[in-house]
Formats: sequence, C-alpha cells, structure tokens
Amino acid sequence: MEREVREILFRYLVGMAVAILVLFIPLFYFIFRPPTIWPTIWILNIFYDLVSTNLSSITIGNITIKFIDACIAGSAYSLLFILNILTFGLTLKKRVFIFIFDAFLLLILNILRLLILIVLLVSKPTIFDITHNIFWYGINTIYVIFIWVLTISIFKIRSIPFVSDVKFILDRTKRRKEK
Repeated sequence: MEREVREILFRYLVGMAVAILVLFIPLFYFIFRPPTIWPTIWILNIFYDLVSTNLSSITIGNITIKFIDACIAGSAYSLLFILNILTFGLTLKKRVFIFIFDAFLLLILNILRLLILIVLLVSKPTIFDITHNIFWYGINTIYVIFIWVLTISIFKIRSIPFVSDVKFILDRTKRRKEK
C-alpha cells in the first residue's frame, strides 16, 4: 500500500477515534474550560463585584450565571480538530501548529462572546435572550467558518477536507487501471 494511502487511513482512524472519544469523554470541554472561564472571570472582576464558585458559576449582584458545557464550545474545538485531521497534505508539525492557532482564535472569540452575554444579562436583561439565541444559532457557526477560512488563507491550504482524499484515491485507482 502506498505511503499516501496509509497516511489517509491513519488520519481517518485518528479522526474517528477522536470523534468517538469526545462522545463519551468530554475531552475538549475538560481542556478548554479553565482557559475559557478564568479569563472571563478576571475581566469581569475589573468591572463587577462578583463571587466565583470555581469553574461552574459566578454571581453578580443577585444574578447567578452557570457555565455549562455549551459555554465552553467543545463541539467547535472538535469540529476544528476534525477539519484539521481530514485535510490532505499537511505535516504533523503543521497540523499541530494549525490546531493551536485555531484553538487560540476560538478561545479568544468565545471569551469575548461570554463577556458580551454576561454584560448584557447584567445591564440589559431584556435583550439578553435574543442576543444569546443569535449567538447560539448563528454566530457560533460563523466563528468556526471564519476561523477555518482564515486558517486556509494564512497557511495556504489548497486541499478540501475529505474531498481531496477521495480525489487522490480515485486518481490513484484510475492510474492503476490504465497501466
């Protein structure tokens, strides 16, 4: 079996293993909860007198805000990881660097999102629900798309996850049949 085909199979095995793993073990939620919540608390503490109960909730005045898993955006990290692993033609070093870059961008955007939502909840509770729903149903998806498009541009990625692998395998199969 050719080296490229083995590499494709290996990437898909890793991708499937991670996808299955995150179904049963909240890996990305566990990893990204502290770097999401602590900076959010530190920034909010500049402007508000708040009480923090470790990484699960904060209280500002008479409002208690719980940080549930969806606040951490673990599924977005999972999607970026899977896009990374299913992209053809990247070295391991470049994959790791790209994921760190993507995760850092997502982390910054997620902290900003949490800050906006918490400030709205405290200062303008009447528009919190609609803003929260806009973030939940639209902007979070746009974050991931934005990050991936930026990654493609910065790192000059010319392959399309999954599609480039299929094209490569079909091309190799076609060449073998022509011999």
